[in-house]
Amino acid sequence: MKTVGHILGQALKAYGIPYITGLPGHGNWNLLDAFNDLGSDIRVVQTMHEQAAVHIADAHYRVTGSPIAACTSIGPGAANTVMALANAYCDSTSLLLITGASSTHMRGHGVMQELDRENTPDFTKVTEHVTKRNFDMITADSAAFILHRSFNAMLTGRPGPVHINIPLDVQSSETNIDVQELSKRLPVGRQRGDNLAIEKAIELLLSAERPCIVAGGGTITSNASVILKRLVERLGIPVVFTWNGKGALPEDHPMNAGTIGWPGSLTGNTLASEADVVVSLGCKFTDWSSSSWRKGVSFSIPESKLIHVDIDPREIGKNYPADVGIVGDISLVLEDIDSGISDVQAQQSLDRRSVQHERLVKLWNEWNEIMEPRRSYEKIPTTMLTTLKELRKVLPRNGIVTVGSGHPQSSTKQDFPIYEPRTHITPGSYSPMGFALPAAIAAKLAKPDSPVVCIIGDGDFMMCMQELATCVIYNVPIVFLVLNNSGYISIRDGQDALMGRNIISEFSKAGNNNEPYSVNFPAMAKSFGLDFATQVHRVDEIGSTITAALESGGPALVEVPITRDVNIAAANVVGWWDFPPVPTAPQAVLADYAAGFPAEQHQGRDTSNVEIVSAESAVG
Repeated sequence: MKTVGHILGQALKAYGIPYITGLPGHGNWNLLDAFNDLGSDIRVVQTMHEQAAVHIADAHYRVTGSPIAACTSIGPGAANTVMALANAYCDSTSLLLITGASSTHMRGHGVMQELDRENTPDFTKVTEHVTKRNFDMITADSAAFILHRSFNAMLTGRPGPVHINIPLDVQSSETNIDVQELSKRLPVGRQRGDNLAIEKAIELLLSAERPCIVAGGGTITSNASVILKRLVERLGIPVVFTWNGKGALPEDHPMNAGTIGWPGSLTGNTLASEADVVVSLGCKFTDWSSSSWRKGVSFSIPESKLIHVDIDPREIGKNYPADVGIVGDISLVLEDIDSGISDVQAQQSLDRRSVQHERLVKLWNEWNEIMEPRRSYEKIPTTMLTTLKELRKVLPRNGIVTVGSGHPQSSTKQDFPIYEPRTHITPGSYSPMGFALPAAIAAKLAKPDSPVVCIIGDGDFMMCMQELATCVIYNVPIVFLVLNNSGYISIRDGQDALMGRNIISEFSKAGNNNEPYSVNFPAMAKSFGLDFATQVHRVDEIGSTITAALESGGPALVEVPITRDVNIAAANVVGWWDFPPVPTAPQAVLADYAAGFPAEQHQGRDTSNVEIVSAESAVG
């Protein structure tokens, strides 16, 4: 006979989980105790906050393609995981969350830290909206079944987080039903696309004059980079990237066309909006990736024809009509498309696209000229793009960056080249603060031989800086590159642009003529136990300081003061975003929204007669 805790530990080891992350509490200590025993012993990485524990599990999947587990207590400890679960759910990343719960015989009686006013238990009702599957384990005999069902959910179809809720009495209950062999509980193989749809996609691609591929996060998840590169080179198709698609194709490849959306790049938005055929690979077409679907800014679908490839049939045709919808694993779909095109056909297509390739080179030259002032700013406080340029000089191609929300995320997306898949780890559509630091811990634990840099703003850093203690406890050698502009400046810039004024978005001392306020980050880091923590004072020392931090052998912090000047500080905001303006907004903002809203294509309205603006004209 084995307790549920023993079954859990043995199953996680058997299913390839290298470690669990989380916090102890009375609600999960029966489970954790079993991890001390031989056979169910499994490494547990302690964090300082439950949200961080789930972010670590989320990022581990992004870096490796394999899930791990997080374990937290009952009540508040469990509730602290919800935001991180939502982030994983929105970005389709797999992880297992195990939480404690009040004993079955005490449910509904008002036990300390129990949610039970409307449902018993209530917490599974909370997590059911941010998980792929949600289990309430009410008997010990169901433990093995629920565990292999959880891994089946995580490892098949569209990835996502899974939650198991385990009452205290069930945790210590015994069963003689043993861990199940996972290989016998999973389907064999991956899903190929429909043959007729593949043939139609090939026909469209071969006839296209100006095709464009959109690499979304699903491209990375399906490990499709090798076959994508082959197809792109054979057919000469430019590739644009979403937040989580960066790295699907090396960004120094001739067919790299940059990022799309708001904020993307003029190169990417222009190429995608002018395409006669768009191939979407694991892209949801969110508002930020598609410039809120305003025709002509990032996409023009229609008139562009869309080949939409996704593992989830619900995404096909959701925001744009698909001329060809293919449900399947992206790497297999690309393999089938590639094998269906002869060398003669490929060469003919490649030759026909010389005009588009010349257009791509011209657009890059124009874009680089526009961006140069942001990339080569010599003063301190400096710009984010200047800092990222210096980082790229010293970080190896296989170096991993984790990035939080706000200006650092937009700047990295727009202007920090990524060369390998799974080396750009950032939250996508949910975009929470507090992700980047724990994500960096996961990246370094998963890839100890790869340098890891956490690119993070000061506001974002203060959401999660308690996890510096985790880095020191486990001696996780990460470099924290803190881009300090004393505030939530991406929010301030948005307020100023759309409303002509701002509120509670700068960190400033009250009654001191708006004097910026900042934590002394190097001193704070040293108080946590970091030996290397410093602020740079000249632009020409940024690269050497980062190099020294990487070579320090432990967690290190490099703070770079960033200007608040909206004209140069961060990403160049191109694209368009549907943000309904207040009546007192500047007249130009009101007029732009009045023109932009009727041009949105996602609702299926007829946009054939609306005024179409170019990607460049829709800046901001």
